[in-house]
Amino acid sequence: MLRVQLTMRPVQRLASVIFWLVAFGAIVLGCARSHPGPPKLPAPTASTSVGPGDVFEVSVLGEKDLPKEYRVQPDGTVDFPYLDRLTVGGLEPQQIEELIKQEFVAKKILIDPQVTLVVKQYNSRKVSVIGSVQKPGNLPWTEGMKLVDAISLAGGFTSIADADHVRLTRIVGPNKTVTATVSVDDITDGKLPDVPLQAGDTVKVDQRVF
Repeated sequence: MLRVQLTMRPVQRLASVIFWLVAFGAIVLGCARSHPGPPKLPAPTASTSVGPGDVFEVSVLGEKDLPKEYRVQPDGTVDFPYLDRLTVGGLEPQQIEELIKQEFVAKKILIDPQVTLVVKQYNSRKVSVIGSVQKPGNLPWTEGMKLVDAISLAGGFTSIADADHVRLTRIVGPNKTVTATVSVDDITDGKLPDVPLQAGDTVKVDQRVF
């Protein structure tokens, strides 16, 4: 009888070790699969300011010989006939109109110029998707773009992506950003609404922790 007890003790110890390993693994897995809940982000802001690569059309009443289309250069400037180089990066269309009017008057070219400006292409508005996606990089931002749209345009997740903890960083002021963690799995499962994106947002997809 004593011999039987001696042979069973190692078996009991092994069973105990296995039990705790399984329990620990379940805890770790549960933590890895924790869902962050609804993201706390300020609503996207609608800005019509221009930036590098944007294209706009300018019409000056009575001046048919002036070029109409202009592309903003990487330094935020455009070359405008008679007015030399104008800095327009970061300005709203109405502000650019006013700037052109003021320059015409200051240089005594026109007394009361009537200027109309229409932005044709907002090429400067982009969303960055980086990390564990098939095609990381910058994407053109479009009105109504949402988080799942951006990830789809980036080719979707890689096989090791952590779709439960996607980080979204948004510019909310000069040198100020806010970052929130979003579960894309919850969005695609219908548990959370999709997140509208703002031009300049950065989406970072980390790898899963194994």
